[in-house]
Amino acid sequence: MWRGRIDAIYIAATGSAPMQAVDAVRAVPGRGLEGDRYYSQLGTYSASPAPGRAVTLIEREALEALERDYGIALAPGASRRNLVTQGVPLNHLVGREFRVGAVRLRGIRLCEPCAHLEQLTRRGVLRGLIHRGGLRAEILTEGLIRVGDVVEAD
Repeated sequence: MWRGRIDAIYIAATGSAPMQAVDAVRAVPGRGLEGDRYYSQLGTYSASPAPGRAVTLIEREALEALERDYGIALAPGASRRNLVTQGVPLNHLVGREFRVGAVRLRGIRLCEPCAHLEQLTRRGVLRGLIHRGGLRAEILTEGLIRVGDVVEAD
């Protein structure tokens, strides 16, 4: 069994706005992360709603692998994901419930990189993050998520 943690939290006010690091954020079922673009329905893909837009996660280890394997250094906030984890096998959480601190989430699908991410960063990011671009999740219970919170599967 594993036990990981939240390494960083990022939100953005609108679709292409820079991600801002925060120490904590309120997770609200059916809405997303308070202050984030999808909570306010101002995200790039807000016009085409789909499950899994509430919160996105990426492994710090995936960003380290991107640099190691492809020579691309991508700052955690530049990944456009909300929660940066450490020690969490995100691909294994598709279809599973898990906890981030006191908040329960359900993994919906992998968060594969898209052309929009590559346009906002640099060429090669899309290829380098295929199958390790993170996880899209839904929020099941309301609560505060903080940097340093434990992440555990049920």
